[in-house]
Amino acid sequence: MMKHAENDTEESDPVGGADQQWECEVTWQDDEGDRESICESFQLLQIDTGFDSPKDLPVGSEKWYSNVLRKQRHWEKIITAKKKKRKQEKEKRKAKHAEDKGIAHQHSKRVLKTIAKERLLAAKEAAPWLCIDLSMTSHMTHKEISRLAAQIRRLYGSNKKAGKPFWICLTGFVAGSPISEECLRMNDGFSNYLMDTTPESYLDLFPLETIVYLTPDSENALQDIEPHRVYVLGGLVDESIQKKLTLQKAQEQSLQTARLPIAEYMVKNANVKNYHSETLAINQVFDALSTYYETQSWPEALKAGVPPGKGYVLQKTAL
Repeated sequence: MMKHAENDTEESDPVGGADQQWECEVTWQDDEGDRESICESFQLLQIDTGFDSPKDLPVGSEKWYSNVLRKQRHWEKIITAKKKKRKQEKEKRKAKHAEDKGIAHQHSKRVLKTIAKERLLAAKEAAPWLCIDLSMTSHMTHKEISRLAAQIRRLYGSNKKAGKPFWICLTGFVAGSPISEECLRMNDGFSNYLMDTTPESYLDLFPLETIVYLTPDSENALQDIEPHRVYVLGGLVDESIQKKLTLQKAQEQSLQTARLPIAEYMVKNANVKNYHSETLAINQVFDALSTYYETQSWPEALKAGVPPGKGYVLQKTAL
């Protein structure tokens, strides 16, 4: 036997509360079409009416069904509003994230590579040059040469990311030599690095008055970094600590020498091993030079380039 809805809609409303009122009513024109629409609405709301087909819907229950349809529309409005709100909140978070990064939008990797390439090529014309003197690799073991190749990779990576890059030049870079073989073996894409490599000496490439040889044994603290100067780093990883090797070479060549101003801005920090050294890897020296070139602050530069393991800290942070 077919079930019929009660005449009192407040008692028989299967969806909403008994005290809920609705502002408008539905005018039914076609009983057959209306009943089919009601069944579809029930299916959307996942309501089991107990009727197998639209023809089974009871006659005279249009008001009750209209309430159900209104509740369906009300529910759809709520869902739409929530989706819109979530979308707006997501856009706000993205905008805030971009603002925190100081960018209006995120560039693609291809665009970023193009920007970095243009910046490096511009440095060749207007920025200071940094030469890595590879003529001393005969003093080094195979292990030390491998470490030097890794330092060159890190140095190049730091320079590529720098806002104000140097132009890098590897002098004394002989094809087929142990250092060239290690650079090619250890560094992916080394042959495509945006820098100069040459078997020649820096003495044959640049006027002597423009060259400053950086060595930790120099008596002269580096005061500033000047464009159109050539700063030379000795490509030397020396586990046996051959003291003053780079200083002696620079003096023999009548070159200006300088060291990072570690003694002027840093102090020895007490440590268990009582170890203190101003000798840095070439990539660490470069990090200090690069940071100073961008910030014009030696404390910031030394903080970036001198690792705590060297036993030095900035004066204001000394224990």
